[in-house]
Amino acid sequence: MQEFAKLRDEAQKRALAIRTASERQVPPKEACALFNAFSAAETKLIKYAADNATWCGIPPEVVMNLKTAHAKTTEIQTKVCRVAAAPARPSAPSLSDALGSAAVPDANNIRTGRGTYDTLTGTPLGSR
Repeated sequence: MQEFAKLRDEAQKRALAIRTASERQVPPKEACALFNAFSAAETKLIKYAADNATWCGIPPEVVMNLKTAHAKTTEIQTKVCRVAAAPARPSAPSLSDALGSAAVPDANNIRTGRGTYDTLTGTPLGSR
C-alpha cells in the first residue's frame, strides 16, 4: 500500500503542476510536457493498481475510475500537444502597422477641388 500511496502522490504532484501552469498560462509546448509527465505517472499508478489489486486490497472500482480518468487525461493531452506541434499563427497587424502603410497627409498629397461636401462655393446638395 505504501508503493500505491507513493505513486498516487507523484500523480497528484504532476496534476498540481498542470493546474499551476494553467493559472500562469504557459505556452503550449510547456503544457504538453507537463501533460506527458502526468500521463506517465498516471499510467504507472494504473499499472500498479491493476497488478496488485488483490494483494493490496484495492477495489476494482478504484482501478476502473483510474482508467476512466486516464482516458480523459489522454484526450486533453492529445489536444494540448496538437496545439503545441502546430505552427505558430501569424499575428494580426497592429494599429501602428495598419496606419503605417497609409499615406500621411501633407502639402504634396492633398487634392483640392470640388468634392461632395464642398460648401465654400455652393450648396452641398448640388445646384438647385
